[in-house]
Amino acid sequence: MILPGAALSTPSPDLSQREVAYFSMEIALSPALPTYSGGLGMLAGDTLRSAADIAAPMVAVTLAHRRGYFRQMLDKVGQQTESDVPWTPETTLPPAAQTVTITMQGREITVRAWRFDVVGVTGHIIPVFLLDTNIESNTPYDRQLTDHLYGGDTYYRLCQETVLGLGGIALLHALGCQPAVYHMNEGHAALLSLALLEDQLKGAPLNTASESDVAAVRRQCVFTTHTPVPAGHDKFGLDQMLQVLGPQRSGALEALGCLHENLLNMTYVALRFSRFVNGVAMQHGKVSQQMFPDYKVTAITNGVHSATWLSDSMQELLDAEVPAWRVDNQYLRSVYGVAPESIAACHHKGKQRLFDTVAKRTGVQFNPSVLTLGFARRVATYKRASLLLHDPARLCKIAEKIGGLQILYAGKAHPADAAGKGLIRDVFAEAAHLNSSFLKIIYLENYDWDLGAQLTQGVDVWVNTPRRPYEASGTSGMKAALNGVPSLSILDGWWIEGCAESVTGWAIEDAETEALEAESLYSKLENAIAPLYAKPHSWARMQQHCVAMNGTFFNTHRMLRQYFTNAYFPQTLVTKEAAASPIVSSDAVKPVPVRESVLVQA
Repeated sequence: MILPGAALSTPSPDLSQREVAYFSMEIALSPALPTYSGGLGMLAGDTLRSAADIAAPMVAVTLAHRRGYFRQMLDKVGQQTESDVPWTPETTLPPAAQTVTITMQGREITVRAWRFDVVGVTGHIIPVFLLDTNIESNTPYDRQLTDHLYGGDTYYRLCQETVLGLGGIALLHALGCQPAVYHMNEGHAALLSLALLEDQLKGAPLNTASESDVAAVRRQCVFTTHTPVPAGHDKFGLDQMLQVLGPQRSGALEALGCLHENLLNMTYVALRFSRFVNGVAMQHGKVSQQMFPDYKVTAITNGVHSATWLSDSMQELLDAEVPAWRVDNQYLRSVYGVAPESIAACHHKGKQRLFDTVAKRTGVQFNPSVLTLGFARRVATYKRASLLLHDPARLCKIAEKIGGLQILYAGKAHPADAAGKGLIRDVFAEAAHLNSSFLKIIYLENYDWDLGAQLTQGVDVWVNTPRRPYEASGTSGMKAALNGVPSLSILDGWWIEGCAESVTGWAIEDAETEALEAESLYSKLENAIAPLYAKPHSWARMQQHCVAMNGTFFNTHRMLRQYFTNAYFPQTLVTKEAAASPIVSSDAVKPVPVRESVLVQA
């Protein structure tokens, strides 16, 4: 099977003209490729899809993940088990033209890559290189380093991140790609800075590196941190660092201040070597600044790729009414010129498609006329999947009062997260106890790209209940908003910026206890949401507001332009060509000709 964007005959673009290299441990490239686990990978994929649409001069690097993340199986009580999702790059993607060798664990390891082309609306290509160590000349252990996304122990993870950072830089340079900017999407890619430092030294020992050498690397690096949760920042013991990276590299990292609390902390490596650091929502930027007070941290709020997440019927409506939306998402504001009932009709089709999937998977038939809530995300304790079920008696009374309520859950817990798996079992137990003629609760297994799309296109209200301030951004609610679905959410992450009360959705009020937050959720559901849902025209107007107000801003077209103007090239481009670039004007299709520009520091 050859995937779209992976035709074996497609020539690679001229990599010498690519100004930005985007490194991410996971990238969601296609529903057919298990190269992602959740939000981080989806964001990376959406970023590159927007880059292709606006003809940005980018290239990307990730790992092949031959065994995928995992397929989730849930038994009748919600006990999660996992299985691999294997795929074969050799029969799916074309190879890159080069292999490279890196030194790791005291031995040489050969790294090759496979190429996936992300193709934009104008035909512009963003090549993505998926690094692969499954080569006969490597040791059996080294051959499986690029097999499992977030698998294995910490030693395995450090080896993977070394392949991503050192191997990715070596591959790009072997392919003739010398970008001006390297974007580290999370700390997993931080060791690319070490490879850049070695290049800067041109063969001289790492212990000779000066602050001017570090500054030269910093000028090339941008770092995005995605989590305020301590477990989200990779840390490795000094013994592992020494064993994997060797004495010279380990000594350099220690001498240059990249350790934290006597551990190799990938976030601190990235901070040390980056000139621009950002969180992924305004609130997350503030939280990250408090976490890392010695570094300047700003914020660029995440987005989603509109054409990927809009339902087919919504895309058809927009193509007819607002055709410029695909190149410039700001035109989504023009949906105010579209009849609200037309948007509601599109959503109804998405709802029916979702319910057909529910019936096929579970045998349970949901009623399209009944208010339906959706809660789907990675299962972690801070995301509080069970807050909606905090007071079962109250929830049942509300369901009966409003004439019925349907709730759909989905989400995977990491295989090593016993507490997350316990949350799934808790939801199953409550659902079994509460399901009645008025209240139906179903947990759908194996939350993935397709199911995520169906849920965000088909439910009536998107629910999000994280414990503040641990929601860095959240993008599932953005996908829902694009499809006219309002959110009922804790004011954290993106929702602080996206919530216009009773216009684009509702805020669950902050409180000192979970009981009080649950009370706010139930009150909004009973006294605000259900009464509005009972008025079809008023509900359709809210759907229109969601698309026009939140869809216009919370998209990766806007986000990527902010990266180019604020992070990648925050200089004045004094050429006529630059003034007409798509980073400045969405109507253009030519990338920023940085190499031909005179760059004046702002």
